[in-house]
Amino acid sequence: MWYQPARRGTRGAHPKPRRRPRADLSYAQVIKQRAGGRITAVYTTVVFGEQAAVATRLAQSSVSQRINTRFVERDNLTQRQQNRRLTRRTNGFSKDLTWFEKQMWLSLAYYHLLLPHARLRTPLPVPEPTLGTGSPRRWRPVTPAMAAGITDHVWTTRELLSYRVSPLEWQKRPIPEKLFPSWPEVHHGS
Repeated sequence: MWYQPARRGTRGAHPKPRRRPRADLSYAQVIKQRAGGRITAVYTTVVFGEQAAVATRLAQSSVSQRINTRFVERDNLTQRQQNRRLTRRTNGFSKDLTWFEKQMWLSLAYYHLLLPHARLRTPLPVPEPTLGTGSPRRWRPVTPAMAAGITDHVWTTRELLSYRVSPLEWQKRPIPEKLFPSWPEVHHGS
């Protein structure tokens, strides 16, 4: 959440807008201590929220009961590999947030609708012959959207780019606040 700090006096520039975490945010951090290029110790700490709230969320998790960075870092790496605007130390950055948002939606759609994942594939009841003299196909490719029941096939690029979203569906879409925070009115001048 962005907020405008109060001005301390009547002269000079207004303070820059600052971010304040949401009241319901539970955020933990993994700290790796290194010596000589090797990890010597790993500590965890709660940055925002209460220790009990973080413990409750971890107990509800179906994938891990410990504070770790495995899932977040895996997702971050996947996004950096597929979206040049997220790569490090390049000139592929976005000068405008709207272009970044468009590229982000496109890369997320590609990941979920077009890219089959090896871990999600399902065995075919009967192997299918392939063209030529290759071995028969034994697996059905599955995308994350197929696994979630959103679609029944792997989309093509043409299908993704020509898909039209109705205005009613577009208005109902959830906006991920973490990716695209709302910018409140703040003072921009003297």
